[in-house]
Amino acid sequence: MTGGFVLRAEGLRVWNERNFRIDIDDLSVREGEVLGIIGHNGSGKTTLLLALAGLKKPDCGTLSFRGAPVDIHGPMTEYRSRLSMAFQEPLLLHATVFDNVAMGLRIRKMRGRELRSRVEEYCGLFNVGHLVKRQARTLSGGEARRVSLARAMAIRPDLLLLDEPFSSLDLPTRDALLNDFDGIAKKIGGTIILATHDRVEAMRLCTTLAVMNAGKIIQSGAPSEVINGPADEFVAAFVGVETIIEARVAEATSAGFFAEAGGVRIEVTGEAREGESVLLGIRPEQVVLSLSDNLCGTSLRNAFRGVITRTVNMGPHHRVTLDCGFPLVAYVAPHSKEELGLREGLEVTAAFKATAVHLVRKSAGK
Repeated sequence: MTGGFVLRAEGLRVWNERNFRIDIDDLSVREGEVLGIIGHNGSGKTTLLLALAGLKKPDCGTLSFRGAPVDIHGPMTEYRSRLSMAFQEPLLLHATVFDNVAMGLRIRKMRGRELRSRVEEYCGLFNVGHLVKRQARTLSGGEARRVSLARAMAIRPDLLLLDEPFSSLDLPTRDALLNDFDGIAKKIGGTIILATHDRVEAMRLCTTLAVMNAGKIIQSGAPSEVINGPADEFVAAFVGVETIIEARVAEATSAGFFAEAGGVRIEVTGEAREGESVLLGIRPEQVVLSLSDNLCGTSLRNAFRGVITRTVNMGPHHRVTLDCGFPLVAYVAPHSKEELGLREGLEVTAAFKATAVHLVRKSAGK
């Protein structure tokens, strides 16, 4: 379990000449928590991290660190000394790997054996111990990221801020670094805020998610809550709900309701009023495709005949788009696609559980 708040921001705003860059009503991170700030490029994630780090002065709002107020208009030196930040670009000194990792420690007056031991410890954790004498400018992209993260974590900060530290790497390098970082973070603990546009990365590393759009936090909560219960259609689309259907509630029952869309009735577990206009979200991995229309004895309460309109090879799976009277997307494993002979123009049965349908609220003004 996490403890009390390490950092809390309230009414935090940064604006330019025409509008807000960020407008954060309330954001907090608890002791031991890994908070993922997820959003598209340009959503304000970097500006938010810079404001939390004291590297960009907020125009208004309050910060509190371990329950004590932070003067956002002052130098913030003491506060900043307890934080560390790593950026997408490593920003390494033109010096050796050892000197780069030692930089924050030397600023904090660490010297001698203690300094060398700490540098060697974190270089070892990030598998760059054999590179300590190398010049930073000779490192590969993945090696430079490892050194940057080792430098940020070597000071053992109260709060670690990470701005897209795993992006723009080739897939094997990125996966290896993610695996190592996840293991290190779990081993040594600490409180982390990670900004990323990659929901898979966020799900892999984070204990809490906050979805950001146009400078605002739209929804926050445990990853399972955000992924499976998106607050509106923007969050739904961002977290991978590829099917979003506009429907009208035709019948409410004790177990849920039936909604009509595209001339078909969809059974949903949840509460809604008869006659209400709703959005229904269905994750593609929860849709099952079959050549047969006989699904008796299964828990798949929704089954519709549909025509495949497109298939796309996504590597680990195929993305199959269907017309079932409404557009529906399913993910199918390569071997299943071959066994079923799935192709454009083929008629199949698409089925999903009533519990797999998420009631999504419309965004304001939509």
